[in-house]
Amino acid sequence: MNKIIAITGASSGIGLATALKFSEMGWTVYAGTRNVERDQEQYGHQANLHFIEMEVTSPESMEQAFAVIEKNHGHLDVLFCNAGFGFLRALGQATMEEIHSVFDTNVYGVMHTIRAGLPLLRKSDAGHLIATTSVGGLVGQPFNEIYCAAKFAVEGLLESLATYYKPTFNIDVTLLEPGAIATNFNSTVLAHVQKTGGILEDEYKPIITQYLDNFSKRNSVPQTSESVAEVMVQLVTELDPKPLRIRTSEAAEAFVQYKVSHDPTGLDGMLNTRKLHLNM
Repeated sequence: MNKIIAITGASSGIGLATALKFSEMGWTVYAGTRNVERDQEQYGHQANLHFIEMEVTSPESMEQAFAVIEKNHGHLDVLFCNAGFGFLRALGQATMEEIHSVFDTNVYGVMHTIRAGLPLLRKSDAGHLIATTSVGGLVGQPFNEIYCAAKFAVEGLLESLATYYKPTFNIDVTLLEPGAIATNFNSTVLAHVQKTGGILEDEYKPIITQYLDNFSKRNSVPQTSESVAEVMVQLVTELDPKPLRIRTSEAAEAFVQYKVSHDPTGLDGMLNTRKLHLNM
């Protein structure tokens, strides 16, 4: 049976790299985007790679997308909830509109995607639900508190789903946890900061300046989207049993270990964690 994967946030970065990789492997790929014509023209040269409109903040958009997949195939093997964006402002600096926007995409968007895609996953012999979170979904970071709160929420969501999706529906659940990635993700975050007044002249400025300096030094050689896509291939096609959590690089693992060393309960006690180390 032909394998089917649906990916949200597939117009760039991890989502696009994963879509291209799986299509090269012969999978039928439904790559979610908000600009189907542009992405199909640029990347859709393979017959099994289909860009499809997926606006994760709209339940109607997601239902329509999965209705197409159901009509064409009747099932879905892998659902990759990857759409999201970063945000760098202190809680006291952000507007409520900005906070709602972060949660609309990064949290509610994941929920809309799972609600729409679950019926098709259940029709697969062995479905797999995957969501991109971040080391920021495990370790709180200054000026990332809103973004981290959203990613912590997704961690809690999928950890809860994992308690019954596998035994009840035979659907594996995995949280993909990268560190810094060499995509336009970080540049988009910083561009938003500049667009909304730059680093503000307030009591937070010394802290955020130091944070950005340390971040740049710590992530001078970020992981590529392509190497994360390789992790996705290993996760989906090779690892058995499927882990609940998987970090995608040595740097991501080292960052999380800081919290483990300061947390007596230990993150590794959370259900099933697999550490996969790849060269960055």
